Parts: sequence; structure tokens; C-alpha cells
Amino acid sequence: MADYYKVLGVKKDASPDEIKKAYRSLAHKYHPDKGGDEKMFREVSEAYRILSDKDKRSQYDKFGRVFEGVGDQQGPNGFRWGWGHPGGSSDTEDGEGYGFDFQDLGDIFEEFFGGQAPRSRDNLRKGDDIEVDVEIALEDVLQGKKEEMLLHKFVQCVRCQGVGADPGSKVNECFSCRGTGEVQQIKRTFMGSFTKVGICPECNGEGLKPESPCNVCSGEGRVRGEDRVTVQIPAGVDSNQILKLKEKGDAGRKRGKNGDLYIRLLVKPHRVFSRKGDDLHVEVAVSLSQTTLGEEVEIPTLEGPSVLLNIPAGTPSGKVFRVSGKGIPHYTGMGRGSLFVTTRIAVPQKLTKRQKDLIQKLREEGL
Repeated sequence: MADYYKVLGVKKDASPDEIKKAYRSLAHKYHPDKGGDEKMFREVSEAYRILSDKDKRSQYDKFGRVFEGVGDQQGPNGFRWGWGHPGGSSDTEDGEGYGFDFQDLGDIFEEFFGGQAPRSRDNLRKGDDIEVDVEIALEDVLQGKKEEMLLHKFVQCVRCQGVGADPGSKVNECFSCRGTGEVQQIKRTFMGSFTKVGICPECNGEGLKPESPCNVCSGEGRVRGEDRVTVQIPAGVDSNQILKLKEKGDAGRKRGKNGDLYIRLLVKPHRVFSRKGDDLHVEVAVSLSQTTLGEEVEIPTLEGPSVLLNIPAGTPSGKVFRVSGKGIPHYTGMGRGSLFVTTRIAVPQKLTKRQKDLIQKLREEGL
């Protein structure tokens, strides 16, 4: 078993944040969808799964192994199967040991009960799901848009049409599993015999083996390639919203079902408007005379044309006005949010002599 700390490249006293940071860096480096090493990606993921969990990490630090799904259980003859003795004997109440190695017992339970249940042939052949991030402008949220993307993924092998065999060659029943895709493993221990049903190693659970595997895809029925996908982004979407495109992920093995494509949308910040839910917010600079005497002023909207907003006389700076129906369309397709306008009095930086004289007179009048 690999040292999980060495796999992630961190010290044993690394903090949870350091472990998470190391995992994200290595997962990005070894991710198969980015051309990385799939075996290393699995090792990195397993290491993070253990070390990111406080209890599992503590158990790993003490015993060097994590027994998932198996706790202290009452065993035969009244003693408990305690996992607190790595490689040693369990003590009975009178202090005499039973004399067997709990490390071996752990291996038995991990091998026969800790593994995953055999998957169906369809699931074995199914392609992996793909997750991608797509950035869109705030303006695109108003009407929705079509987005075309180029994915680097597994695609069906053109030579064998996904079968995995050279054209014209036969595909026979696997001799080892008699076409079932599963084999039984029996292990005898001091506690009795354990039987486990596992995936046939000869056919990888397919139940079939081609006489002559395709020399392009090596019998996989799929190869690394590119695929252009067009997605319709609906109006009203928000950041971190997920769109699912069924069967647009990795091609399955040997005509298996394709995985799904998950698109996480990221709405880019706007230089003028800020968004809160389906409402938009904007600040508008107004002059002292406009707020004092009142006036209609133009305010911008996300769709382009400005609209007139009536500023009543005596409006203070920071006053918020609501304009209905000028926000973001609701994702349900019914109605829109509002536009909230905050007025800010613009103080002039340069004044003419006449303007200074007029302001001086206003001050003399108590304004």
C-alpha cells in the first residue's frame, strides 16, 4: 500500500488546507481528460479520500490501514475483533492472547468485504462523465445563447465501429467465465472459507473476447479524439448552475453507453451592473441641481437603450429607485427581475468663476 502522504507530497503534520491544495494540484496534473496518468490520478484521489477525513486519517496514522465499514464487532467465543492491535494479538479478558495476526485479518476483510460489488456489463462499458466550465457574459443571460465547445475525450473507434474487433473477425464467448463476465474467488482462512464474486480478468467483465482485437483501439472500441458539442444556454441562468447533456461525455467501451456531459456556467462580472439573484443594481451620478430641483435623467439598462427615471426634488444622495421588469429573466420563463438604481451626487472638481459666484450666493442664502 502506498504512503498517502508521499503520494500527495505533503508532510504528516500537513493541515487540511495543505492537503486539499496538494490534491487539487495533482488531480489537475494527472486527470485523464487532460492527458494525465489515470493510475496516478486514482492513487491521488484515494490518498485524498483518506487524509481529508479526520477519523480515517487518524486511523491511518495509527495503523497504516483504514478499515471502512467494519467496526468493533462481537466475534465467536465472546471476544471482540478490535482493530487496535496492528500486526499483534487481541487480548481476552484474562489477558491471554489468541495468537493470530490481525494484519492478516484486516487483509481478508479488505479484500473480500471492503471492495466494490461487481458492476453490470453495461456499467463496465459505460463511458465516464465529463465536467467542463463555460464562461458567459451577463448580457447573454437576457436571451440565452448557443455555445459551441471542442471537447478532448474518448470517441468511438472508426475502424471497428466501437465493437473492439478487427472488421471481419469473430467475437467469441470468454472461456474463463463462460460468458458471464464474473468469476468466483474462494479464500480459506482460520475463520472459514470466504467466496467473492469478481470481474473476470480475462475479458474485463465483458463475457466476450474478439479473436483479433482492433489494431487501432486495441480492442477498446474507442480512441482519444475531439468532438464538437453545441449547447443551448437558456435565459436566466446564474453562476455555478449545472447543465446536463445526456450521453455527450466519454464514449463507452465496446459500444457501451456514453457518459454524460456536465457544464458548470460561470457568469462574468459586468463593469456597470451587479447582479443579486434576478435583480440588477447600478449607480447613477446626478448633479446637485437635479437632486435639489428634481428632473428626469437617463439611466442605462443591460439590453442597451436607456430609460428615463424621474428624480423628485429633494432626493438625497444614496436614494434607491426600483425599475420593474429591467432585471434578469426568471429561469422559469415567467417575468423578469427589477433594476435598482442608486443615485450618487457628483461633486464637480472644477468650477468657472461664475459658478463659484453662484454657489457663494447660495451659501449666503443658507444653502
